[in-house]
Amino acid sequence: MADAVLEATSRTGRGSGDAGRSRRDGIVPAVVYGLGAEATSVTVGARELDRIIQSASGANTLIELKIDGTSYLTLARQIQRHPVRHAIQHVDFIRIDADTAVAAEVPLHLVGEPEGTKDGGRLEQQLFAISVEAKPSDVPSAIEVDTSALGLGGQLRVNEVVAPTGVTIITDANEIIAIISVPRGLGQGEGEGEGEGAAGAESSES
Repeated sequence: MADAVLEATSRTGRGSGDAGRSRRDGIVPAVVYGLGAEATSVTVGARELDRIIQSASGANTLIELKIDGTSYLTLARQIQRHPVRHAIQHVDFIRIDADTAVAAEVPLHLVGEPEGTKDGGRLEQQLFAISVEAKPSDVPSAIEVDTSALGLGGQLRVNEVVAPTGVTIITDANEIIAIISVPRGLGQGEGEGEGEGAAGAESSES
């Protein structure tokens, strides 16, 4: 069921000083909670955790978290990174049930060449991920959205996304994912030039 296995160690120390020492040693402080069980403070290897988060499924990777010999199916949430070094500073692991739907953020990947870009328009993506609900094993790593039918000034909304089987989209259906913007003056340059030329000729004749 799990996509990755991660070893964790129960953490007894508290405070920023203890957390700072752990990070310098390549260890990330974390907390595990969910399913009505008591929250547990743990530490995990920074390199191993980062490898999981950087995988194709990202934060939606199903992680078998092993704590002192006991395994839990979890998802990584509330991932905090250093503002400059981008190293993971802290993470929450949520215990989950394989048969119970969970909420997740899924990236949107735009595919296809929009008709509007062939006419000089520009494709602008405004929404890069949507919220979904699905059983843990059904959460997709990404959802592809076809933009090929979009013409100049066209808009693609959430209600046009085809969700995979077992996945329910909970993002507002009217939110705009992408538009084909029309550059200023597109299709008007030639006409404007002729008008200006005619006006100039009339002025010189008078």
